[in-house]
Formats: sequence, structure tokens, C-alpha cells
Amino acid sequence: MKLLVSLLFLFSITMNAQNTPQNTVDVTGIGIVTVVPDQAKITVRNESTGKDAALVKQENDRVIGNVLSFLKEMKIEDKDVKTEYVRLNKNYDYNSKTYNYAANQTISIRLKDLDKYESLINGLVSTGINRIDGVSFSSSKKEALESQARKKAIANAKMKAEEYASVLNQTIGKAATISEFSFQTSNPYPKNRMVMGAMADSSSSEPQTLAAGEMEVRATVNVSFFLY
Repeated sequence: MKLLVSLLFLFSITMNAQNTPQNTVDVTGIGIVTVVPDQAKITVRNESTGKDAALVKQENDRVIGNVLSFLKEMKIEDKDVKTEYVRLNKNYDYNSKTYNYAANQTISIRLKDLDKYESLINGLVSTGINRIDGVSFSSSKKEALESQARKKAIANAKMKAEEYASVLNQTIGKAATISEFSFQTSNPYPKNRMVMGAMADSSSSEPQTLAAGEMEVRATVNVSFFLY
């Protein structure tokens, strides 16, 4: 009987110890890495309109054919050229009480050598396209940059936790939980030094219109550390 009581007592103590929550300090860490982009995504579109659907499509196809031929001349790889959408719409003009047609085709181009940017843009315009819908920048080192940002975010979280604990004359232990709150890659912002550098290059035969700036990769993590 005494043995049974002793076992129950030990079991009760063990259960209470397991159910006692451990103190933690919960912090948010932010890691930021900046880099000058080395790639660009250029989105171009051609729109043709007219009364005859077949002729409108033929004209649109002709311009897009010029675009694709030019991109081959520029040594842009096929895998870096993508047709985003093709549309042929029938529209009613309430003023003239007639129908007309509009053919649209959009192509995105990934440019891996930004030194070719000016030649590429000027050449695209000469093909007959009538829309450049946007240019966005990126880095070929995206995965490595994201890894750096994560490490910085964890280090930032640990620094914050240590600061809080030290004020209370306590210390932090191992991480209890880690969760990635968000991951962002911001659009590049212009940097004057890049623009000035381009303007100073008088040997260039084409005017410089590109300012790639810097892009920012930001990681945010929530970390819970044991507190002692």
C-alpha cells in the first residue's frame, strides 16, 4: 500500500512539472539585404484595331512576328520570352453605330544583361509595337539573398531577446518556436550615383534612360526563446 501511495505521489509531481508552462520571451526579428539588380522583366504589348477581324489579327501577328525575330537577333533565349495573353475583341461604337475589332498580344521578356537595355528598348519600338506596359527589376541571386535575409532576421530576434532579458537580470535559452511572418522583395528605388555615372559616360552612342537603383529583400520572423 505504501509503495502504491509513493508511486502516485511521484506521478503527481511529474505531471505537475510537465504541466507548468515555461517562461518565454517572444520577439519579432527583421532581416534586410539590399542589392543592385542585374536582370529586368520588360512587358510589351501591341494593339491593332479595324473593321475586319481577319485583317486586324494579321496586322497584330505581323508586328509580334517582328518582335520575336528581333529578340532572336538580340540573342534573347526562347525560355526568356513568354506570351502572356492573346485577345481578339469585338466592340460596338455607339457613336457610329458600327462594330470594330481589337487584337491584343502581350509578351514578357527577361533581360539578363542590363547593358543591352537601351538597344533592346529602341529595337522593340522599331518593330512597330505601340505599348511598353512596364519594366521591373530582379536579381539572379534571389535565393542567396533570401537566405541572408533570414539569417539576419534570426540574429536580430536573438539580439532583441537578449536585450529584454538583460534588463531583468535574466538570460535566454534555446528557441522554443520559430515562424516566418513575411517575406518581401521591394521594387528598386533610383540611386543618383547610377544616374550620374550613366550621364558621365560620353562614349555611349545611345542616351542612357535606365536607373536600376537597388532592390531590398526583407525577411520577418517571430521567435520565442526560453527565459531563465
